[in-house]
Amino acid sequence: MVWQHPYLNVFKHFKVEEWKRSTKEGDVTTFMDKTLKGTVYRIRGSIPASNYIQLPKTSTQTLGLTGHYLYLLFKPMPGKCFVVHLDVTTEDSQVVRISFSNLFKEFKSTATWLQFPFICGAAKGSVYECTARTSKQDLVGVAPANVRWTCLMLDLHYILSMYLNRRYSHLKSIKLCSNLLVKNLYTSDLLFEPGVMFSEARQAKLAFHGISPMPREMAFPVPKGENWHDRYDYIRFPSDGSKLPYDSIQKGCSNPAEGVQVLEDPIRHLPRPVTLTKAVRDRVSLIQQITSPKDMPRWSPLVTKSIPEVHLATSGPLEEAYSGDQEFSRVEGLQAAGDSTVPLHATTDGGIHVYAHRMGNVAIHSVGISSDETVYTKITGPEVLSSKKASPCRRLLPDPILKLRTIIGFGGCSTKWALWTKNSSAVVYPCHAIIITMQIETGEQRFFIGHTDKVSALTFNGNSALLASAQMGHLSMVRLWDFQKGKCLSMFKTHVHSVSSLSLSYSGTVLCGIGKDGHGKTMVVVWNTAQVNQGGEVVVLAKAHTDVDIQTLKIAFFDDTRMVSCGRDNVRLWRVRSGALRSCPVNLGEYHSLEFTDLAFEKGHSAEREPEDRTLFVCSRSGHILEIDYKNVTIRNARRLLPSQIQHSHRREKQTFNSGPGIAINSISVSSTFCATASEDGYVRLWPLDFSAIFLEAEHEGPMSSVSISPDSLKVLCTTSTGNLGYLDVQSRGYNTLMRSHTDSVLAFSVDGLRKQMATVSQDNTIRIWDLVSMQQLYDFTASDEMPCTVAFHPAQQIFACGFSSGVVRTFSLAGSDLLMEHKQHRGAVTGLTFSPDGNLMFSSCSHGTLALYNCAAQKSHVLRVLANVVSQDAEHGPNTLAVSGDGRFLAFVGPSKYTVTVMDAHSLDELLRIDVSILDLDSTNLDSALRICFAPMPVGHLLVSTSSNKVLVLDAKTGRLVREVSRVHKLSCSSLALSEDARYLLTAGDRVVKVWDYQMRFDINFQVYIGHSEPVRQVAFTPDQQHVISIGDAIFLWDFLAVSRAESPKADIHPYVESLVPPRAETSSEKLKDFTSSANEIPRQSAPLPSLASPPCLDISSIHQAGRDDIFSESDEGEEAGLKGSSREAADGYKDHSTLVMEEPVENEETLVVRPKVSQECSRSPSHSGNEPRKETKGPEPQHYIRPDSYRHFTPRFKASVLPKRVLYPPAGNEGLKLKAVIGYNGNGRGNMVWNPDTGFFAYTCGCVIVVEDLHSGSQQHWIGHPEEISTLAVSHDAQVLASASGQGNGDSRCQIRIWNVQDGTCQKVIFHHETQVQAMAYSRDDRLLVTLGDYSDRTLALWNTHTYDLMSSTHFLEPVHEVAFNPLFDGELACVGRGAVAFWLIEQRGADISLKVHRAAIPDMVGLVELTSLCYSTNYLLYSGTNTGQICVWDTQTNRCFMTWEADEGEIGVLLCCGNRLVSGSNTKRIRLWSVAAVQELRLKGSDARSSSVLLEHEMTLDGTIVGATFDDSLDMGIVGTTAGTLWYINWAESTSIRLISGHKNKVNEVTFSPGESHCATCGEDGSVRVWSLASMELVVQFQVLNQSCQCLAWSPIPISRSGAEGQHVVAGYSDGTIRVFSISRTEMELKMHPHSVALTAIAYSADGEIILSGGKDGLMAVSSPRTGMTIRVLIDHKGSPITVIQCTRKQYHDFGIEGGELWLAASSDRRVSVWVSAWLKDKCELIDWLSFPAPASLEAPSSLPPSLAAFCPWDNGVLVYVGFGMQKEILFYSLRQKQVVEKIPLLHFATSLSLSPAAHFLAVGFNERVLSLIDCTTRTEQDFVGHDDSIHLCRFTPSGKRLFTASYNEILVWEITST
Repeated sequence: MVWQHPYLNVFKHFKVEEWKRSTKEGDVTTFMDKTLKGTVYRIRGSIPASNYIQLPKTSTQTLGLTGHYLYLLFKPMPGKCFVVHLDVTTEDSQVVRISFSNLFKEFKSTATWLQFPFICGAAKGSVYECTARTSKQDLVGVAPANVRWTCLMLDLHYILSMYLNRRYSHLKSIKLCSNLLVKNLYTSDLLFEPGVMFSEARQAKLAFHGISPMPREMAFPVPKGENWHDRYDYIRFPSDGSKLPYDSIQKGCSNPAEGVQVLEDPIRHLPRPVTLTKAVRDRVSLIQQITSPKDMPRWSPLVTKSIPEVHLATSGPLEEAYSGDQEFSRVEGLQAAGDSTVPLHATTDGGIHVYAHRMGNVAIHSVGISSDETVYTKITGPEVLSSKKASPCRRLLPDPILKLRTIIGFGGCSTKWALWTKNSSAVVYPCHAIIITMQIETGEQRFFIGHTDKVSALTFNGNSALLASAQMGHLSMVRLWDFQKGKCLSMFKTHVHSVSSLSLSYSGTVLCGIGKDGHGKTMVVVWNTAQVNQGGEVVVLAKAHTDVDIQTLKIAFFDDTRMVSCGRDNVRLWRVRSGALRSCPVNLGEYHSLEFTDLAFEKGHSAEREPEDRTLFVCSRSGHILEIDYKNVTIRNARRLLPSQIQHSHRREKQTFNSGPGIAINSISVSSTFCATASEDGYVRLWPLDFSAIFLEAEHEGPMSSVSISPDSLKVLCTTSTGNLGYLDVQSRGYNTLMRSHTDSVLAFSVDGLRKQMATVSQDNTIRIWDLVSMQQLYDFTASDEMPCTVAFHPAQQIFACGFSSGVVRTFSLAGSDLLMEHKQHRGAVTGLTFSPDGNLMFSSCSHGTLALYNCAAQKSHVLRVLANVVSQDAEHGPNTLAVSGDGRFLAFVGPSKYTVTVMDAHSLDELLRIDVSILDLDSTNLDSALRICFAPMPVGHLLVSTSSNKVLVLDAKTGRLVREVSRVHKLSCSSLALSEDARYLLTAGDRVVKVWDYQMRFDINFQVYIGHSEPVRQVAFTPDQQHVISIGDAIFLWDFLAVSRAESPKADIHPYVESLVPPRAETSSEKLKDFTSSANEIPRQSAPLPSLASPPCLDISSIHQAGRDDIFSESDEGEEAGLKGSSREAADGYKDHSTLVMEEPVENEETLVVRPKVSQECSRSPSHSGNEPRKETKGPEPQHYIRPDSYRHFTPRFKASVLPKRVLYPPAGNEGLKLKAVIGYNGNGRGNMVWNPDTGFFAYTCGCVIVVEDLHSGSQQHWIGHPEEISTLAVSHDAQVLASASGQGNGDSRCQIRIWNVQDGTCQKVIFHHETQVQAMAYSRDDRLLVTLGDYSDRTLALWNTHTYDLMSSTHFLEPVHEVAFNPLFDGELACVGRGAVAFWLIEQRGADISLKVHRAAIPDMVGLVELTSLCYSTNYLLYSGTNTGQICVWDTQTNRCFMTWEADEGEIGVLLCCGNRLVSGSNTKRIRLWSVAAVQELRLKGSDARSSSVLLEHEMTLDGTIVGATFDDSLDMGIVGTTAGTLWYINWAESTSIRLISGHKNKVNEVTFSPGESHCATCGEDGSVRVWSLASMELVVQFQVLNQSCQCLAWSPIPISRSGAEGQHVVAGYSDGTIRVFSISRTEMELKMHPHSVALTAIAYSADGEIILSGGKDGLMAVSSPRTGMTIRVLIDHKGSPITVIQCTRKQYHDFGIEGGELWLAASSDRRVSVWVSAWLKDKCELIDWLSFPAPASLEAPSSLPPSLAAFCPWDNGVLVYVGFGMQKEILFYSLRQKQVVEKIPLLHFATSLSLSPAAHFLAVGFNERVLSLIDCTTRTEQDFVGHDDSIHLCRFTPSGKRLFTASYNEILVWEITST
């Protein structure tokens, strides 16, 4: 289309003036325009469809214009509307209409039509233009009087791509409709900028940016000296305009005077069609304002100005390295060569950070690949040139000191991948992140290491020279290996999620993989691997997306370009041709609905056949095996594997291939002579190729995963889903097991040195015994209902002990393979278990802090002593919880708190020593906690303790003196410690690595690092012979320990325990070594810190004001306790001695921090808790409850007597009988449980345990369900893409649940746990990288989370309650929290993955008094506002952290503060919300104490209906949404002084729901005394009737519109707690009648079927019959006297039915399980009892308050049958026939029902339970579906009259369900 370049004048090319190739209709004329000084076309007319210009002439023709941009030069006519239609064609020949008009109020879209609103501009400086510029919503509608000529540019490519995901081809037609003036149309691929001269464009080099000046014939005339943009409008779409409506065509926000900018596609959200309903007509104005975006300041990210230069040297070409906290991993493929410089290549993933550290050479290790290969590299700091020769670096030798020998494990991601090598002598399989080659004869293993996550797929080429492997993860990594050399040839990202299958071609030149793309669609990718052996790259040959499921894909061995795949419902043939991947399905006919699992090609080939003329075998989960003619793509044969029949009671014979349940076949393998299948029943079967009979089969312990015939056809490799790997020898018919493995993480192990055996326990609930020589499994013990946690071998006997999650400790005899003893002293999971060295004693501990001592001298052990609350309950538990000294005299453990280590006498459990590790480092302000412990061998006398600050403390075991410490042991905490018997080497495990240390720390580099585990290492230890090291985690690793023994050591005469007196060097290595036995290079010190034998000193916090900013932070770390008050109370747990820190801020010219012990009066123990007193052998006192602080900010969940269900019968996906339609109500009990983003319009709030996301335009709701308990608070990220919600414990969780939701699709991305009681506040940092969560007054914990992974980064415990937390909007790493009398300012410092917190506590001035700071908010000008519980607001300078001003802002507690610029909003428990002008505060900041509160002005205030618990405002604080404890969300507009209820519900329990006859409205009543009438269509509140000081107990709607005057109208009748009845008129919104027929509270009320009578029942069992016309009580029935009436229901009947005259049948039920049935004819004053039912109950009754209600109802689909539920002999629903006088049907229930409703439209029953479950029962099929969503007992169920909806109530929340079943 060269003729269309550089642009095309459309009117000129199509000669519009001739009207031959175009057409006009209606009032279309030409005239001379004075502004443009030329002829233009004028299109006028009141009907746009009748007045237009159209190009081309007919709709069958096409313009064929391919230009990227369309330019329209036009001017809307003042006071008129216009429409423009563009028909464009996509590449797939779809015609799409793009329309824009100022008639359109909002954007709408369909698959073929896009409608954009057009916003007309106005002359510069006009009133219209000024109003539009300052308004939050642009002036949509007719063009203003001074509208200007406009150049409109439409990016047609972008519009189709963005809104319809289609590719633009060409412009088909244009239709310009009235009313507008048009000069011309142009298309071009160039971006033209009006108002730019050609000379200016050349000087600015705009052509380089793709911008050209406007051609002369397209340009508007500009008088000399004037600016183009002052006379005309230039509109580009997509636009950068920010006014509503969204997706409108409007003038951009950028100022043209600022220069030309390159047009970029803005980041936009996909449009969503919005339709306004009548229900929100009364909210249109406020909704428009709420959803209008605001001009707001955008926070610029911090920009690093310079990066330190990093020098990286290595001993060979560096392939990859992982660096953490001075910690490195071994890199494969490194060759021992001279030092060479490696160029650093820039990366674009943005996720790799390089840090420059001052350090020495660090050895990097992984697994030794072969015995003769030693590989390491050195990473050094910047090289320093010196004239003197540098001394060589001394490091731990030998190097490497460990070599991986054997791994026990198989699978990890999948157990289906196991391959034969070409010579059939070895098998290759994955074990988590490592690939293992095992020789089947010798069991020798070789390892391929490099994957960083679990291996998800493996494949060989034809000769086993090339191995390909993929790992799981977000973007799977694929590696190609030279199999013989064991080195990685290539590594590349696949850009595919979760690669599930790989296939290499026979030649190895093509690789094919299957995975998922970012949208979850199946993706097939083909790579060219031909150049990989020559060092070339792997390139993508072709890729394809498909909607079909693919389980397996294999490349044909006879053609690299052909592939076959199979999956659910399909078998497809693929081919790569001309760079494209094409597929065709096999016509499966009747087998089209099978789930295919695997496929195999026929082997062998004859010369007379074509290569592709062969059979394809495909197997399925239904047992079918299809033989497919590959060449002709047809099914040749179909067979099916069926279960065997048992005949003659002992012999199994194969069934014929007929119908019946087949045996699932998971894998198939074919050789030239036979076929092997692996099935779900655990059998591998060998068949001839005609499948005539089974000639060999082998049964396995679990379902088969895969089967593979060896290349020599003599062996069959088998894998099972239970982690077993073995092979079947076809000739000998013998089976050989190669590997057994745990199927989940290994938790602990113990080694029997005498018998060379090892015991392991795992999360797969098994205990396994292994032979350490052969590494084969000897025994397997399975615990089905409980998990084994820890294990220990007896030192002498063939006995082992195991502790379980149930708290039981069991001892087993291996000799007899039986259970010896079972001990049940523990209530929590067993965390520690060990024997004394002589085997006479055994010790165990549990998660509840209990310690037990056993006598094991005899084979059957017995308990000697049990101590409660001595072992730490909040420490991280692991295999090293208990440690026994080498001589068996001492027992050590972490406890009673996590900050202390206790040493006891092992024989009596008398406490000998208690060491507080939190204060041993006097140079640190961190509160350190102990994690793992171990004794050094005798006679060293050391006790090693690993701590939460990543240190290892070496203590004197007798005195507790700190001998030395090693810092930065691991990047994260150390999970295991072990010392060699000669005390020369120390093993530590942490993260996923194992480290070997020189225990004396004599070298420059004292450790070596070993990788290989893909999960955290849980335990590491030496074997008793010291020849090996065992580490466990994801699998069991056995390492050879290569260190020289002491007998061979040349320095054997040197005692290893003598500490070096040489002062340590400066810190050049990654560990920080402090030797406290020498003070050569330390600050002078009088004595070493000696912990007391009783309690350690308690410390206190105090502070003084400090004027600087850099010096006011102190260090804090994980596990730290930071007090917010000077005098802290004692910890809640009686045995805990939480120590805090003395943080004395320095005066000028002194050091920054001084930390010293300071005994506090409050922390001193009572004599009963003295450490010298013998501990009693009973459980200590229960921890006391924390006292709620004087602040309403803390969330307290409403008391609930209901319980969570133990079992829920969820409906099948897609077959749900109910769908949640709406939620009525807002939980005013929450705190900050409403969020609104003014930019995106996202609005969410909570009701019970449901998050309601409401569209403020349409009123439609989404419901996010998942929380088990009442939601306390919400937080939304600043980009409104993620929502965090928190609730209490539930579903068996021991901690609070925090859910992370994706706002776009409403899915829960993550569930995190940390806080123990409630979460009261959450906040995102300004850059959304961090989330902070704050626990309530009982939890007292602040947690910091990484929002990328939602891993816990740091956690801090407070001694006193903290009420609120907020991030600083100016600095992402700063946050503040408030509590009693102080603000704590926190500074977050991150170095790599390490987080450190610095905290400074700033107290309020003394003149404010002792108050609680209850709320806070940051301003953008270095100010922080905090509110108090006495109504004051304090202002803080965040640069100096001082309070410089306070004022009295309210009479009550201020719980909500919001600030923006010079305005501040405060909300309090006086129900007032106030707006303050704080413009002068910033100026007063410099005056300090001279600031006066008179400078603050109260602009406005409003009084609402309850305490303010949440508020969100726009960025100017003009309008917002406020939540109150009354359960109301208010819209607040300060400018208009209006407050409008947005969301409203009952504050207290809802007692009844009733419906109008026409189902247009419903009414609810509640304990709050209100009757509320709602529109059913919109669920909007229509009218409310309120009776003060009374509770409305029951409600009914009149069946026929009547009134006392005879006029028709809708009425409701309500019964109250004072015994009165009130009749309300809905139409007149007034009370018409009040009656008082009862002396007690009403409990039930109903209209008669004709509406002429009101039946009411009271708490005393009396029933009154009253007339709504006269207000008189006609009669009183006393049959149920003494028992409250629960139900009254009326229905019509045939007049003579049941043999009694009367047209009405009604029933009454009372709480004593009695039901009376009556027939009445009210006009004849007849009312006769026809049946009296009494239902039995168990003899031993519960308390009356706990009994479920007695409920009855007439069955709508079976006349003469009533349905009853209540407390009885069984949990069931009874159907009673009034005609047969007996129960005719029973439906069993799981629980007693609390509510009941029967559908009038279908045979459905709705039943609510105290277990918070709603059940929908289909009485026809007897099927039941359970639904959750309520957070309390469901006490009310009501179907609507049409049966289309169901209303359920739980306390004050009402859920509206839509019936989806028919």
